[in-house]
Amino acid sequence: MKNFFKASVCVFFILVTASSVHSQEAVKKVSVNFWEGMVVGGYVNEGAFVNFGGPTIKFVSKPWSFGFGILPTMRIKQDKVAKEATKNSAITPTAGFGFTFAYKHLVLQVPFYYNAKTATSNGKWHPGVGLGFRF
Repeated sequence: MKNFFKASVCVFFILVTASSVHSQEAVKKVSVNFWEGMVVGGYVNEGAFVNFGGPTIKFVSKPWSFGFGILPTMRIKQDKVAKEATKNSAITPTAGFGFTFAYKHLVLQVPFYYNAKTATSNGKWHPGVGLGFRF
């Protein structure tokens, strides 16, 4: 019993000492993000878009930020075709590029999306504008 008591006291002092010893490193903050990014909705080429940001080269000067990057997007646009002609889905995935301006949690975006050549129109780039929220 005496040995058990001595061992218990030794373990107790080791734990107390180990928990009170601080290394010379700065304490690191641990943060957990379940969602990082932004959600933006806007208008482009007679349709709408919703995107969630993407890889970006960003300049940050708190609370402002300015970025240029790729924008993975869901475009929402109804095709205008002749009656009984085939048409595309109203919601299509696409990618574009653009500029993103943010102030605190408010986001203003100027994206550019490409519409491919069709039988009735040439392919070309279309600018848009969007407003969103940064998490």
